[in-house]
Amino acid sequence: MAGKRLYERVAEELSGEILAAKYEIGQRLPSERDLSDRFEVSRPTIREALIALEIDGLVEVVTGSGVYVRSLRRRAGGASPRDVGPFELLEARAFIEGEAAALAAQHITDEELNTLEALVAEMEAENLRDVVMSEDADRRFHMTIAAATKNSAMEQAVEALWAARNQSLQNVRFLEKVRAEGVKPRINEHMAIVNALKTRDAGAARAAMRTHLRGVADMVFEATEAEALERVRTEIAGERRRFQLGE
Repeated sequence: MAGKRLYERVAEELSGEILAAKYEIGQRLPSERDLSDRFEVSRPTIREALIALEIDGLVEVVTGSGVYVRSLRRRAGGASPRDVGPFELLEARAFIEGEAAALAAQHITDEELNTLEALVAEMEAENLRDVVMSEDADRRFHMTIAAATKNSAMEQAVEALWAARNQSLQNVRFLEKVRAEGVKPRINEHMAIVNALKTRDAGAARAAMRTHLRGVADMVFEATEAEALERVRTEIAGERRRFQLGE
């Protein structure tokens, strides 16, 4: 498995166990926390691996309940070479788009700032109507900042990240889950980026962009939590035990 990304290594080992019938159809896989401990990787990496297994048709990730085996046979077709884990993509965006914002702060025009403000207003309006259109306004917002760097290589790098977001089966499936949980572009964070760019302060613009994208990662991680019910049940059981001990 040399050269494979972390989530691919985890997915390959888990799929091997499922295909070898270590688990029965309908059986719940170990919790993300247990898998994280077992493979010595982060929980976002585990979640990326589970989404890969879901794309293969081996498991179903049920938000708020857990991950269940749905088949002992993989769907026809392999993963696309363009597949990128959603959290590794957000991590890359935080660094690359953070630098893009810093560079844009030094070159952005008043006209481009006006465009950004208009796009934030569009996002806010579309959040009430059509989240897909709001996401498109979000993409144009970030691409406007990339263009404001006046650096074609930086613009192409940001464009490639957004292309990966929309072309990777991993991310397409992930976005479906996130939308189903009502996650939408956050207006206050986008306005914070615009306000930082208005100051022409590279450090402030970089910080605002990274804060935004790391906040997105936190938000979507929470929204795709597959074990919320298990956690609540554990907490309730703990409270019951405490009550019984106090009697």
